[in-house]
Amino acid sequence: MADPNKPGLTYRDAGVDIDAGNLLVDRIKKIVKRTHRPEVLSSIGGFAGLCGLPGGYRNPVLAACTDGVGTKLKLAFLTGKHDTVGIDLVAMSVNDLIVCGAQPLLFLDYFACGRLQVGVAEQVIAGIGAGCETSHCALLGGETAELPGFYADGEYDLAGFCVGVVEKDAALDGSQVRAGDVLLGLASSGFHSNGYSLVRKVFLESAGLALDARLPGIDLPLGEALLTPTRIYVDSVLALYNAGMMHAASHITGGGLVENPPRMLGKDAALGLRIDRKSWTLPPIFAHLQRLGNVDPMEMLRTFNAGIGMVIAVPAERADEARSLLREKGETVYTLGEVIEAKPGSGVEFVG
Repeated sequence: MADPNKPGLTYRDAGVDIDAGNLLVDRIKKIVKRTHRPEVLSSIGGFAGLCGLPGGYRNPVLAACTDGVGTKLKLAFLTGKHDTVGIDLVAMSVNDLIVCGAQPLLFLDYFACGRLQVGVAEQVIAGIGAGCETSHCALLGGETAELPGFYADGEYDLAGFCVGVVEKDAALDGSQVRAGDVLLGLASSGFHSNGYSLVRKVFLESAGLALDARLPGIDLPLGEALLTPTRIYVDSVLALYNAGMMHAASHITGGGLVENPPRMLGKDAALGLRIDRKSWTLPPIFAHLQRLGNVDPMEMLRTFNAGIGMVIAVPAERADEARSLLREKGETVYTLGEVIEAKPGSGVEFVG
């Protein structure tokens, strides 16, 4: 039986501040509204978000994917800079989505922390909003979970969920890829959101560098350079797809240039990929990591994007046109190699 003379415990006493959560929702309303597309039918605060399908599709199908930011978040905690990891969260999903030709439609986020710091969460969600605006993708809803005792003070985790739409008979599945197709590479903005356990081990532990260290060829302090957000390729890749010049594409994430490009080949296709390692130069931030960590070149290619965030297979006769279109969209484009005849499952052959 409760003691009437003893103060009663509240949810806040247990570490969960409902008022802080309500304040956050109020602060992010404008961020969310800026991302809304005409198809959005609901506003923030409901139990579920409602969104219609865009017009112009004969037989639309939905494409969906999910991802997080990984241990790159550790650098946000160390630097106190939280306004870019939300962009990473969106980018990792929308870049996966567009390789099948899907147009990003809506995005949901999950933000979990030990104790909700409204200002920090607002910065993170502002980044998510910015990523959604760049991707023309509605931030339809999300969840903020305060889990005291589960996360260390000042730390949080992120997950994102993206839904897109594509014409059923026009979705790319690798079946269009042919031997002789040219492989184009789009430059990355850095490590994007993969390999950060090794990134931190090399720069911060093995080399013992400070986050404000300056490295040759790097314009920003180390901490800021490592937090450079993942490049979003939505406009350029979908422009190429809509122009009928994209046979397949691969977003270069975990597994790097070794494991990701073969995923764009058709199932059981008697094809492989030949990539010339001399067709692009390893960006300075990667070169510093390789040198400081004495990392084997093939380990670099298997762990990181190595400066190439997207690989696209285009028909050889339209390669010049594809390069021009992509450059007009602001991309740095490299001609990496070609699709070759090979035994199924041959993967990538690196030359040069």
